[in-house]
Amino acid sequence: MKYLSGSDSSNSLALRMVPSIPFSARASELQEKGHLVGMVGDGVNDAPALTQADVGFAIGSGTDVAIEAGDIILIRDDLRDVVAAIQLSKRTVKQVMQNLAWAFGYNTLLIPLAAIGKLYRVYAGVAMALSSISVTSWSLMLKGYVLLIKN
Repeated sequence: MKYLSGSDSSNSLALRMVPSIPFSARASELQEKGHLVGMVGDGVNDAPALTQADVGFAIGSGTDVAIEAGDIILIRDDLRDVVAAIQLSKRTVKQVMQNLAWAFGYNTLLIPLAAIGKLYRVYAGVAMALSSISVTSWSLMLKGYVLLIKN
């Protein structure tokens, strides 16, 4: 993972910001090459970069301008929450795909059977209700998802 830093800290692994090149210009360059760009910021000077990035993470204790510009607002001042947000997002997308696969499978199999009369209407109605309950229950399981970064 490579990231840009405007500060002169040892946490900047691979790339350093050149003061004469604004983050938004560097972000545009990376986006043109097909990279996804994320930005974490908390100040007024970070707002343009938060807007330019594919995903802007605003620190909740930051300025109102940064919070307004961010896509995701981190409540605490803990940068590990960025990783946690990414993990939860990936898990959520996986759950949505599972729910869609279940719904498409159900509709592909049972609706034609009901349409040609091979499945009684009552059974079709019960199957539809069970499908909705299953999808909702699986989605609610995200509440119990344990983030790897927090372990």
